[in-house]
Amino acid sequence: MNRPPASLDDHRARVEAAIGRLLPPPDPALPERRLIEAMRYSLLAGGKRLRPVLCLAAAEALGGPHVPDDDVDRICVAIECMHTYSLIHDDLPAMDDDDLRRGKPTCHRAFDEGTAILAGDALQVLAFELIAEAHGISERNRLALLTTLATASGASGMVAGQAMDLACVGQALELPALERMHALKTGALIRAAVRMGGLLGGAGEAGLAALDRYASAIGLAFQVQDDILDGTGTAASLGKEPGADAARDKPTFLSLMGERGAVDYARSLCERALDALSPFGERGQGLAEMARFIVARDR
Repeated sequence: MNRPPASLDDHRARVEAAIGRLLPPPDPALPERRLIEAMRYSLLAGGKRLRPVLCLAAAEALGGPHVPDDDVDRICVAIECMHTYSLIHDDLPAMDDDDLRRGKPTCHRAFDEGTAILAGDALQVLAFELIAEAHGISERNRLALLTTLATASGASGMVAGQAMDLACVGQALELPALERMHALKTGALIRAAVRMGGLLGGAGEAGLAALDRYASAIGLAFQVQDDILDGTGTAASLGKEPGADAARDKPTFLSLMGERGAVDYARSLCERALDALSPFGERGQGLAEMARFIVARDR
């Protein structure tokens, strides 16, 4: 039975509530309490919750999800755990050495570098634990969800993109190389979140293919808009220091295309994403709204 579409604010509220419920609780008596505090600090620091919201909106586009609500929440929190782990490690001195994330001191600044590394490690493992324990989902679908998240996060996905990002500092990349780097670093987890929503909604191969075309477009659009904001935004609006990419001499869509060209490219990617949603009709409204949000956001 199809459910009425939820608003994106409803989706975000649901994800926030699930994170609070499924995270390890603080316990001053635990010897590992500092690790738990760092995990909670990073995951509860706010953010757009873009990836789990996309997962919910993708399931909704299929008329679902068709599994128990608690298991859907586990999948959403797993996706956000994986994303937050990547942010903690991306901010480390060995990577981007950032001081602010979401308007607050980065994890290694609020705690220490060793604790931040361990907190990221623990959140990554927690992501897989949450999926593995979603017992209301068939074993076949749980395996598909685990495989999707693992493939998107490792050496053929997000981590590969991060390695390329480090290797390309000071280089002037052409558009195909820049697109490939960010299709991995940023886009892979976005594509995984959308695919995981499709799996929860019972999508067939045609539905998953349409969702992947959508997610590929918005994954790049998200990074293009990030590059624009890094070059034009403020610390107050972004929650982090702007101009970091230029200061590190990183290749970006903004440096390659200029502001006008980057804005036009982001809009064309948004249109590509919206075209991919045609098989879903009105049920794809939530995904369409997310595509428009991605290229219009100011943070």
